[in-house]
Amino acid sequence: MSLQDLAWLAMAAYAVHVMEEHTFDWRNWARTVVGLPVEWADFYVTNAVVVALGIAQAQLAPSVPLIPLIFASLMLINAVFFHILPVLWTKGRYSPGLATAVVLFLPLGTAIFMKAAQDGLLDMRTALAALAGGALLMAYPVVMLHLKSKPYFKQD
Repeated sequence: MSLQDLAWLAMAAYAVHVMEEHTFDWRNWARTVVGLPVEWADFYVTNAVVVALGIAQAQLAPSVPLIPLIFASLMLINAVFFHILPVLWTKGRYSPGLATAVVLFLPLGTAIFMKAAQDGLLDMRTALAALAGGALLMAYPVVMLHLKSKPYFKQD
């Protein structure tokens, strides 16, 4: 399987993940457990952007392999820090998205890194750039959620 094939599978996995999060009420979980001031509109817009990024990263995989590595990092960070660790911190309280994070994100994110390494496309600098990019993508909507309540950003 090529890096691009894996990138497309990652996009599909993210779509299934969004469906799981929505079905099991990620919004109320995030408000209660993580303390994010999130609304359903925020969820929809953020995940629409992730789908757009997922399509772009799959298309760009052959020419810019760093991009699917960033998307894979986003998936791995999401799985570990927004699903697995919160379940551990809350002593087993289900995190909507946990199943797809464990069953899809962890194996596919890892497979993308392994394929890039096998193809000679992964060195320490690329891996660090991918992790930094994934972390920035994960942090961006969280930061935006917190900033929107600040007086400077209110449009009243």
